[in-house]
Amino acid sequence: MSTYLPTLKQLQYLVALQEHGHFGNAAEACFVTQSTLSAGLRELESLLGLTLVERTRRVVRFTPVGERIAMQARRVLAEADVLTDLARAAGKPLSGELRMGVIPTIAPFLLPRLLPKLRAEWPDLKLYLREEVTASACDSLQRGRLDCVLLALPYRCGDVESADLFEDKLFFAFPEAQKAEFANRVPPEAIDERELLLLEDGHCLKDHALAACNRPELGAEAAMLGTSLHTLVQMVDNGLGVTLLPEMAIEAGILNGTGVQARPLDAEKPSRRIALAWRKGSPRAKEFELLAAALKKAA
Repeated sequence: MSTYLPTLKQLQYLVALQEHGHFGNAAEACFVTQSTLSAGLRELESLLGLTLVERTRRVVRFTPVGERIAMQARRVLAEADVLTDLARAAGKPLSGELRMGVIPTIAPFLLPRLLPKLRAEWPDLKLYLREEVTASACDSLQRGRLDCVLLALPYRCGDVESADLFEDKLFFAFPEAQKAEFANRVPPEAIDERELLLLEDGHCLKDHALAACNRPELGAEAAMLGTSLHTLVQMVDNGLGVTLLPEMAIEAGILNGTGVQARPLDAEKPSRRIALAWRKGSPRAKEFELLAAALKKAA
């Protein structure tokens, strides 16, 4: 076997540069200095006898052969991940490192309750968390940057397997001044689309809320302004409109210190499914099923 082969680290640098299009950002993603990443890429080019990246002060541009090699590098790194997963699967379950993505409409409300119980039950597990909107988290999962994702379904996350944890009901939230108007459960037809505030595109909760209401016109008329559920609550508290919130956020105290009121949504499917997803065919599938069972128990 030839000893003149690229290292996995060099391939990681190349893929990171292609993803970020910037040496500084790529270096930060790889947890190295910019000079270290640049030197590693020059060594790779020297080893291959090719120019992979055209460097200017303002632009990072991959050569045609650089693009092809970066694509192949992704496959090599993915296979290396499989090798590592096989070794971990053969060892003690739920021990060592595990990279889990969590979407923003779950992370701040569920993790504070789950993590202490998980640490107590699986003390050898080193859980690294990354908060991303659903589309980014699913992309990271497919690219091997994450091992599993804690997300809300239904959502098309690619070729994955998943285990449902629990149902998270949706509630209608409104200013205290409208308390008499919404005394009990709120049917979707009672929602004024001109006052509805939703999360901006990229958050799957927006799609789940619209699907639960089953009113297509809400998506066209609603003001999609919020970057987070906390922002939406503050807007509602200031009389700027109404919104839809998941039960887990309410139970975690998102309405504390506000005058915002919440009532159950009276719809056919007024909820989203919280689940753990992982790549289909992963050697660690049994381990992820074990993790899902632990999360379900802790929730």
